[in-house]
Amino acid sequence: MRLCDALLAFPPILLAIVILAVLGPGSLTVVLTVAIVSIPAFARLTRAQVLSERSRDYAQVAEEVGVPPGRILVRHILPNVSSTLLVQITVTLASAVLLEAALSFLGLGTPPPARAWGSMLTVDRGYLTMAPWYGIFPGLAITLFVMGFYLLGDGLRDALDPQHQKH
Repeated sequence: MRLCDALLAFPPILLAIVILAVLGPGSLTVVLTVAIVSIPAFARLTRAQVLSERSRDYAQVAEEVGVPPGRILVRHILPNVSSTLLVQITVTLASAVLLEAALSFLGLGTPPPARAWGSMLTVDRGYLTMAPWYGIFPGLAITLFVMGFYLLGDGLRDALDPQHQKH
């Protein structure tokens, strides 16, 4: 968890730039960079949820009865943690798209033969006075994609979390 804390101490875009500077350009490198930047949030959330569920009565009773720890984890704890992790996945996907778009906008994302929304915005920036739709459509695509994942996460949280009911 100390490594996760250290990774969370840096802003995601700065950490991604450093990782890309070390590993070099490429599509696989961008995917790996986004994964490395996203892992600490998952690790901390998963650990907190598992520790919380492990201290509940049903897990304590299962442990006292002699159920193996692996079975308690798989049969009892993971199903109760999965809804929170599913919501975190949707939020992280939206953040990953924003991070990749930012890296591509800066010229650090996928190499030029492949098109990315961020690189489209960079190339089309020079044409905004003559043809503003060149920049509007990639920006709108990023906005709609990210907003869609955030709304999906919000809907999943409402559907899967019985304690978070809107009145």
